[in-house]
Amino acid sequence: MPRDNMASLIQRVAKQARITFRGPAPGPGFGENLHRLQQLLNEVRAEDLHLVPRGPAAVPGAGCSRAGAVAGAVPPVSYMHICETESFSMGVFLLRSGACIPLHDHPGMNGMLKVLYGSLRVACLDPLPPAAPPGARRRALLRSRQLCTPASPPCLLSPHTDNLHQIDAVDGPAAFLDILAPPYDPENGRDCHYYRLLEAPAGPAADPHALPREVWLVETPQAADFWCGGEPYPGPKVSP
Repeated sequence: MPRDNMASLIQRVAKQARITFRGPAPGPGFGENLHRLQQLLNEVRAEDLHLVPRGPAAVPGAGCSRAGAVAGAVPPVSYMHICETESFSMGVFLLRSGACIPLHDHPGMNGMLKVLYGSLRVACLDPLPPAAPPGARRRALLRSRQLCTPASPPCLLSPHTDNLHQIDAVDGPAAFLDILAPPYDPENGRDCHYYRLLEAPAGPAADPHALPREVWLVETPQAADFWCGGEPYPGPKVSP
């Protein structure tokens, strides 16, 4: 059962997100507000949003956002929209067992990810200069690969650090609460781009598992086997 104060916790998260991202970052008080938001987000559990962990094959979609997805097929990932303002968006991603959100970026955006149930493998990368034209290889730094569970603190990304990441469900279905600030907006240069990781040639003494390490990336179209469905958010109402 949800804890007694949980009807208001997700509302408090939304309110703190609005305060944190109300102006350009970093700005006066941004670090303190971000820390407070991280503390609140760390308290959120699946039951607080009326979510029940699902079986290996259960993530019923209410439609597919990707053109060409097979009609009636269950999407590998579903999204529950909670709220959105000009400064941030918040929702829940649900991944089927074995599902992957491919390597992608968040141009000019801050983000926070908190696992609600299941386990996620999150790989984070930073692009390295110089920038490359579409279709060309570009250098990047593979900073970390970490296993995240509901006991883990929120994962943070900024416009310059850990801005590219890949998210894989490990050993079963998983769900995470997601905050992006500001939201994606292609008309203002904040569109999602997908990448494929190409390991950089390593010297004979190099450890292929050592992190961080330099790799190569190439921008790719959205994978044919990845699309995101939608379903209703069942938790407490939020008014940001």
